Order: sequence, then C-alpha cells, then structure tokens
Amino acid sequence: MKKTLFSLLIVLAVLYGPAAAFAGEVEMSIRFYDKKVYHVSGASGEPVYVEVRITNSSPVTYRFKLADDRLFSVDFDVRSLSNQSLPPADYLLRRRSESRSVFFREIAVEPQESFAFVEDIRNYADLREAGSFIVQARIFPELLRAGSAPPAPLESNRLNLNLRPPALPDAEGLPFEFDVETNAVLAREKLPPDEVIRYMLSARQKSQWEKFFLYMDLPSMITRDAVRNRSWINESEEGRLRMMARYRDDLKASVADGDIGLIPNEFRIENTSYNGENGTVVATEWFREGRVTERRRYTYRLRKIDDIWLIQDYTVERLGTE
Repeated sequence: MKKTLFSLLIVLAVLYGPAAAFAGEVEMSIRFYDKKVYHVSGASGEPVYVEVRITNSSPVTYRFKLADDRLFSVDFDVRSLSNQSLPPADYLLRRRSESRSVFFREIAVEPQESFAFVEDIRNYADLREAGSFIVQARIFPELLRAGSAPPAPLESNRLNLNLRPPALPDAEGLPFEFDVETNAVLAREKLPPDEVIRYMLSARQKSQWEKFFLYMDLPSMITRDAVRNRSWINESEEGRLRMMARYRDDLKASVADGDIGLIPNEFRIENTSYNGENGTVVATEWFREGRVTERRRYTYRLRKIDDIWLIQDYTVERLGTE
C-alpha cells in the first residue's frame, strides 16, 4: 500500500507539479507573530509580522526552494471586505523588477515536521488606508521569475487584519499603544515596583509587546550602552525619536538587549526594595530549551517619574540548569 501511494505521488508530481502531489498532506498556515493593534503605514511604519508555517503530514519529504529574498518565493494576497485587492507595495515592485541573481536554499520538510519563518506584510501590500482586510499567503515550490508563469503554490488559511488610522503620539513622541484585548488606549498606572515587573513579564509571556514596553523608560534603556549613549547625546530630538523606535524594533528582533526580551516559562518575584525615587526588584526566571530548563536571576532597577515606576536598567545572573 505504501509503495502504491508513493508511486502515485511521483506520478502526480510529474504530471501536475509538486503542489498537486502533496495536496491536502502539506499545509501552509499563517498567524500574526505579534498580538497588537496595527495602524496604517503613515502612523509609525511598524511591521505587520506574520509567521508562515509549512507542515508536512505526508509519508515522504516535501522539498521547495526558499529565496534569501523571500519576495521571490512568497506572496500575500490582501483584500478589502468588498473583495478588492490592495495594490502591491512599492518595495515589492522595485525588488522584483531588478535584474539580478536570486540566491536560494532548498528546504526539506520531513514527514510529521514543520518549517516556519516570519514575514512583514508591508513588504508585499500597500497598507496606507485604514480598514478591515483579509490576508492569505502563498508559497511557491519554485522561484518566481519575471516573464515566466508562476508554479502552482501552496495556499494558507485567511487572517482578518484591522488597520486603525494613525495614532496620536504619547509624551515620548511615539504613537499611543492599544490593548489588543480591549482596544482601549494603554495608560500607565501607579503600580508598585514589583507589580510593574510582574506586568512586564506577564506581557512578554503572552507576546504582548505593547504592554511589555509600557513601563519601560526607553531613553534610559537605550543609554545603558556606551555606544548608543554617545549617539543619543549627539542626536536631535527627532533623531532620538527614531532611536527609540529603532530600539523597540531591535529588541523585538533580539538584536538589542536580548536577555530582557526572552520569554520566561515561569518567574517568581524574590525581593523588592524602594525608597522615594529608586527601586530594585529581584526575580528568578526559568527558560526551557528542549529538555533543559535554565534558571536566571534578574535584578531590575526602577525610578519613580511623575508618580509612575519605570524600568531603567537590569542585570542578569545565570544560576545553572535544572
């Protein structure tokens, strides 16, 4: 029976292409990588990250080519509720029209395994107007090349994307953040230092970046680093706003201050001390990697500004594995 099924897959691959041979057994799914409220491009240009996942439920290995510049392997169809397609992004048109070599690697997804990566929908569709949209992704087993018919793709599920109008800036010059669960504007409350850290860590566990950053003093976090501090001193007010926005993006991508951006499986507040303006919170956090759990001690330093406790610095001590 297995030999017959395998032979049938080979015949289908020859006659109709790779996508047909694995139809129904190799699935493509997408989900929003960040749980947040999104705004049109004019607000902050924030990425709309989507995780693309290929799952192989077939009895044989599924192979496809994935370009280093994924615009040549992936496409996103974004439509309004009236079924009107959004225009492609300028970035997409420019990159696909360039005459250059396209480098790629062959991905092999073994039976009962998955392969995933993250893409920004703004690179594919022109998201300049507020509204509700339907998003579907396609991945092509062969590269997309100008002048040739695209190969049969795998198609994903559909996501509902809601884009709000541009947000008004907060006191730091950054757009107000919204609670993804209530759609209300997030506002800082007069929490004690230990509750600020508990709020931040709980938000990170749920991938709620808007809450994660709420009690973070971004200028102080940025200037912890000597190189960034020199740049900060020499920047104009507008340049500092750009540095704060870039720092948030870098922290999300684990490019900057990776320790504070890790997702703890568990955490426990061990000690809290504070006076009129300065506070310290010590927390033990557990991080699971495969069969091993690493334990770390974080010491967070906070400062009271306008009656609000904000995180300004932190240190990490590794306590070993369990």
